[in-house]
Amino acid sequence: MASLFSGRILICNNNDQDELDTEAEVSRRLENRLVLLFFGAGACPQCQAFVPILKDFFVRLTDEFYVLRAAQLALVYVSQDSTEEQQDLFLKDMPKKWLFLPFEDELRRDLGRQFSVERLPAVVVLKPDGDVLTRDGADEIQRLGTACFANWQEAAEVLDRNFQLPEDLEDQEPRSLTECLRRRKYRVEKAARGGRDPGGGGGEEGGAGGLF
Repeated sequence: MASLFSGRILICNNNDQDELDTEAEVSRRLENRLVLLFFGAGACPQCQAFVPILKDFFVRLTDEFYVLRAAQLALVYVSQDSTEEQQDLFLKDMPKKWLFLPFEDELRRDLGRQFSVERLPAVVVLKPDGDVLTRDGADEIQRLGTACFANWQEAAEVLDRNFQLPEDLEDQEPRSLTECLRRRKYRVEKAARGGRDPGGGGGEEGGAGGLF
């Protein structure tokens, strides 16, 4: 994961804005974690509407006020702001555990192209090894809340075991992988129940409840 930011500086969104300027420091903050790349901008109305949801999602998983042990989760804000002042203003009320790239770093734009970000807000979820888990993180967070973190963990574990998707799902793009795995689990559970929908629902969506 640290290789994505090789030779770059990441800044902590705390009062001192501590800089992680060595690969060892970056690695310590990102190692063995799912990493969210949050592409947003303070002047974007859709981002303004999404940010309270994202903040609540992140805090509920990482703040010891809510959990006994913080989730293995990191977030890097990849600013698409037009000015440094807009970026600073946007980050002012964001969680102190967030990381961000310096405004002058062109990697902010390069990452958008690398991960095919087409609209804001966008959340790209990366496995600890840097592989893309989903490009639809923003949508999943809005639909599922903190439950999607467990989905991502399960999907990452399945992929790490070199699991082969069924033929009808193998051609799916990475952005829909978690949905593919959710469908597969539904089918496995349905088969185990002799063809009856898990939970007694009438259809795939109703029976599975939208979760793994």
